[in-house]
Amino acid sequence: MKLYLLPGAPNPTKVALYVAEKTALGVELGLETTVLNPFKGEQKAPEHLARNPFGTLPTLEIANGDFIFESLAIIEYLEDKFPTPSLWGDTPEARATSRNIERIADVRVLNPSGGYVHAVNSPLGLEPNEVVAEYLQQSFQRGLEFINDLLADGRPLLTGEQVSVADCTLQGALQFMRFRELENLADYPNVAKWSASYRERETAKSVLIF
Repeated sequence: MKLYLLPGAPNPTKVALYVAEKTALGVELGLETTVLNPFKGEQKAPEHLARNPFGTLPTLEIANGDFIFESLAIIEYLEDKFPTPSLWGDTPEARATSRNIERIADVRVLNPSGGYVHAVNSPLGLEPNEVVAEYLQQSFQRGLEFINDLLADGRPLLTGEQVSVADCTLQGALQFMRFRELENLADYPNVAKWSASYRERETAKSVLIF
């Protein structure tokens, strides 16, 4: 299998953290990783568009020659192939809770915060848009409020004692904001504490660059 990534971007970071966490648990995923450079247009080059017509990252090439290019679908595929130990949880209830938190981290934090970064200080050189930025900021702030309340019980990780895909997703979002110096967790002390703690993990240190 071949995994194509872009360091620093939220969705590739989410998948890279998942791979690091899974590997740290002793799972040999057998992935060959290739980093593409967006500033050289490599993600829009014909060879990558042949893999992924949207020109996005991450993209996973699997053994039968098919390509998967949605981050959660990549993670779910790898979880199906290597189900033990699971980064979702060991029971139906644990998995449901973990998936619920991950979807909140993704849909209500990662997606709007990624758009916010591009509307304020886009690394791709997009024009700033104050109206869009304000709307997206309000959106991801609601997500952070929920997660901050979730962490109020002192749990070390988003689903409790064990690392999960949700941790990978949220840290992917926060790193992208740090990349453009837009992370501000002053109103979310529990999220800030979780983030600082998570970034001390060896898995995180092997992936995060901001």
